[in-house]
Amino acid sequence: MSESMAWLTRDVRKARKEGSAGTARRRADRLADLVAHARSASPYYRELYHGLPERIEDPTLLPVTDKKQLMDHFDDWPTDRDITFEKVRAFTDDPELIGRRFLGRYLVATTSGTSGRRGLFVLDDRYMNVSSAVSSRVLASWLGPLGIARAVVHGGRFAQLVATEGHYVGFAGYSRLRQDGGARSKLVRAFSVHEPMSRLVAELNEYRPAFVIGYASTIMLLTAEQEAGRLHIDPVLVEPAGETMTESDTDRIAAAFGAKVRTMYSATECTYLSHGCAEGWYHVNDDWAVLEPVDADHRPTPPGEFSHTTLISNLANRVQPFLRYDLGDSVMLRPDPCPCGTPSPAIRVQGRSGDILTFPSGRGDDVSLAPLAFSSLFDRMPGVELFQIEQTAPSTLRVRVVQAPGADADHVWQRAHDGLTHLLADNKLDNVTVERGEEPPRQASGGKYRTIIPLAA
Repeated sequence: MSESMAWLTRDVRKARKEGSAGTARRRADRLADLVAHARSASPYYRELYHGLPERIEDPTLLPVTDKKQLMDHFDDWPTDRDITFEKVRAFTDDPELIGRRFLGRYLVATTSGTSGRRGLFVLDDRYMNVSSAVSSRVLASWLGPLGIARAVVHGGRFAQLVATEGHYVGFAGYSRLRQDGGARSKLVRAFSVHEPMSRLVAELNEYRPAFVIGYASTIMLLTAEQEAGRLHIDPVLVEPAGETMTESDTDRIAAAFGAKVRTMYSATECTYLSHGCAEGWYHVNDDWAVLEPVDADHRPTPPGEFSHTTLISNLANRVQPFLRYDLGDSVMLRPDPCPCGTPSPAIRVQGRSGDILTFPSGRGDDVSLAPLAFSSLFDRMPGVELFQIEQTAPSTLRVRVVQAPGADADHVWQRAHDGLTHLLADNKLDNVTVERGEEPPRQASGGKYRTIIPLAA
């Protein structure tokens, strides 16, 4: 069941024209369909949903899931019984396979997320098509006819700032697009966030994108380069994603680039979850996703209050269903209609803020590194179950690592030390000391592990 892009695009437009009632009907039908499919084809969900009503249109009737539970039951989770943990892990261990079709039909994406624990996710064509259709609709609403025309004049080129050394969803999706070919693939280029800033600036200056999309922390670093005159591009739209941004952050980006700035709040588990508006709120794409702000007991949080965590249901991916999945973020539902006029639920996000580490270079200036540079390094490192990097002094990093079962702690540490040392050297930070923390990673009061901890002010 993989609807065509043309059908999805028409349905997305039709849903908006029909208003809240049409969206609610689609959402209820899609939830009921996905729950029924999960119960029939996934042993994990069959057991989890035993005793529930035959048709489920209300997500609150479902038990909560999370990354740890699903990963612990990986082989029973997928609805395609050919998928196993060992097959997926072997696939993701090979960088030559990034973006290629797993089992000839799926995209595979990995993530460590803010928890530091690796996730292996299998995404079907239906999910990818829904994501593309929703993204196209959102892009058109952001730009309007004049903005689209301006983007065409600028060449229509997309610059994606992504981690290129692993099966991350941004780079995996980009790689799939390039492999499939077509006109669209020629307008998109991936730029590695692992590159030293001077090289990234030079490549962007040469490419001159009309759209810049990527991790918010990396875009903030590029904003400083644009302000300093080393970067000189004039995109039509800048789209920071993956990390929380303040109004002053987006205002600064808009002023530096002379561009419209719109943000997104999403996750690998649901890349199309929401989109930002001119008023600074995120609007849930609620025809294909359900978002529930809840307290510690998973009861609804009243509008206007920040939640303890957030549950999401991705209504598109049928091969590895995410249903009432605990994303771990604190969000607030807007209690009144958003002034931007968009009718879908509007939220603010308190969690998932990205922390940039800044070091003295020893040459009289500072060098800043985005958190993704560190998290992606550890995510592709064998034997690492959990990690935490804390800046304990201006030129000192303390690293805490929990090795995977059966892994040798000294070997894991040596790989971690070598990888970090190489990363720092690439950015001319040979003066930074990397210390081994014998103590386990520190856990926050909410139960999550903060993977990157900057120097306390």
